[in-house]
Amino acid sequence: MKVQHSKVSVIAPARLHMGFIDLSGSLGRHFGSIGIALNEISTRLSITRAEQCTVTGPAAQRAKKCTAMLCRTLEVSDKLNITIEAAIPEHVGLGSGTQMSLAIGSALNAFYGLGLTVREIAQLTDRGMRSGIGIGIFEQGGLVVDGGRGEKTVTPPVLVHMDVPEDWRFILVFDQRGQGLHGHQETQAFAVLPPFSSQEAARLCYLLLMQGLPAVAENDIVKFGDVITQLQRSVGAHFAAAQGGVFTSPEVAEVMDWFERQGAVAIGQTSWGPTGFCAVDGAHFAESLVRHAGQEFAHFDNLSFTVASARNNGGDVFVM
Repeated sequence: MKVQHSKVSVIAPARLHMGFIDLSGSLGRHFGSIGIALNEISTRLSITRAEQCTVTGPAAQRAKKCTAMLCRTLEVSDKLNITIEAAIPEHVGLGSGTQMSLAIGSALNAFYGLGLTVREIAQLTDRGMRSGIGIGIFEQGGLVVDGGRGEKTVTPPVLVHMDVPEDWRFILVFDQRGQGLHGHQETQAFAVLPPFSSQEAARLCYLLLMQGLPAVAENDIVKFGDVITQLQRSVGAHFAAAQGGVFTSPEVAEVMDWFERQGAVAIGQTSWGPTGFCAVDGAHFAESLVRHAGQEFAHFDNLSFTVASARNNGGDVFVM
């Protein structure tokens, strides 16, 4: 008989996907990516016993579908009440699908005492088919680099995990009008992309390993930012035909150019966007830039701004 608890709560953090490293896999491994966990945006939910399966809160339909599938697969009762307090916005580049799947899977795992690992939950929910960043940040938080997919890969392995300096802040620019490519559209986009230069993949690997990651260790946000900007421009140009430009949203692109002129670094778009991001040193500078951006771009009434800090620990599971 599996152990049941009275209540399990889970926090699954959003993430910035800062780019892929090798999109063609000419040497046998595809993708590989870098990302950072965020504190201020997360999926938070709780599970308790119930007479039937009920799901309330944002993204309830997606959560209910995931719960039904996992309960069937794991052969446990779905007589549960799932209360979603907050959900990462869907299809804007913050990893909403992976974090919802891992949150529900981790909640069921703890509620029924199943003894599953995060990787096993990810495999059950078909997560990590390309990027392993969402899995890695749920496991550990911070900055994560995954090793992409090879012949025998189940979920992309985490090669690097580092704490992000506490003072670094990330400014996110949201465009409320659209969503990035996802599902079938995303699969089709990857299928028709042109080959990615192996020389460019090698350059990005070198930049990341020998400049970007040492800069994190030495708290050099300018050098780190330069590497991320280069990576983003390279990968963004590769994706441009599929997403309409280096940035999905022209308005976000204009704002990101302005942020760069104000001294922000690590200029990019997370995943397929439309959300843009950049980095600055210090909360005060970040808040000041956002205030000025709000005034400068008041005519872009579909845009909004958020300042986020890096989360240097993974997802939380609380058992009661």
